[in-house]
Amino acid sequence: MKESSSFTKGLVTAAAFVVVVAGIKMAEALLVPFFLSVFIALIFSPLLSWLKAKKVPGGLSICLIVGCVFLVGWLIGALVGSSVGDFRKNLPGYEHRLQEMSAVLLHWLSGLGLILDAGQMRESLNPGAIMQIAGNTLTSFGNALTNTFMILLTVIFILAEEVGFSKKLQLAKNSNASVNDGLARFLDSVHSYLGIKSLLSLLTGGLVTIILWQFGVDYPVMWGLIAFLLNFIPTVGSIIAAIPAILLTLVQLGPLTAGLVAASYMVINILIGNVLEPKLMGRGLNLSPLVVFLSLVFWGWILGPVGMLLSIPLTVMVKIALENDQSTRWIGLMLGASSSLITGRPNHSDD
Repeated sequence: MKESSSFTKGLVTAAAFVVVVAGIKMAEALLVPFFLSVFIALIFSPLLSWLKAKKVPGGLSICLIVGCVFLVGWLIGALVGSSVGDFRKNLPGYEHRLQEMSAVLLHWLSGLGLILDAGQMRESLNPGAIMQIAGNTLTSFGNALTNTFMILLTVIFILAEEVGFSKKLQLAKNSNASVNDGLARFLDSVHSYLGIKSLLSLLTGGLVTIILWQFGVDYPVMWGLIAFLLNFIPTVGSIIAAIPAILLTLVQLGPLTAGLVAASYMVINILIGNVLEPKLMGRGLNLSPLVVFLSLVFWGWILGPVGMLLSIPLTVMVKIALENDQSTRWIGLMLGASSSLITGRPNHSDD
């Protein structure tokens, strides 16, 4: 009887999960701006806490943060908007040049005795398609930001709710202290993760922009923005961000400069991803590479390209929430990287 009850419970849970996922998929147009609003609010939440600690009134703090969000959005639109349009307009020329270089490479390989089918190579390995994906991703992200007023309004309400949230926790502390403590730990962990990750992503995007500008690569600010956004995706994000910029450098400036750009990307990612990030954040929030890949596929299928950009922050928030509940802590540990378990690094959720 107990086995049948457990099976029924598992079946109901799976059915509920399918229903929720189908509902999210159908409400994609509504949920993408909402998730972006939550993401923006969580990034600026530490700034709100700092302003509150400095005795700045809540209303004025929210106005300052919203003004900052609007200014950043305006700067990104002004600097990147025209670059995305020009890049998409020049994309057919870049793809044609890449095809010509591929033909030269195949001819050189055939001279060495390695005969390859040119048509099959173009179908299985198309460098131009990678650049097309980069342009489509930025366009999709820009389309999601077109509803700026609704996003800013949602950010205001989320931040306004957070202003009085600590007082609500204090009033409710006597009712269920363990739940309130767990929620407080969850919020602290999320704020810590997103705050540190945002600063490191901003540093990554800034360094990429400066280096590409120094080399003379077209659209350095656009590639810096891509590096900033994809740095939220561990392991594969930096690779995805580097490939189209390296291909453009190859087309524009030749193999030698493309190799130098690739080396620069590698140095930036090693310094920030393997040196700074573990020191500042620890390894407790690391995700398994399999979980990273499945998160990209899952959230990308549900919410499109924007879902892929937000996939890891969303998954990390789920992981933190699972780890702050004793009954689901084992699931959160299963989502983590095995290296963090072997090294025994502490988890932020336990701080």
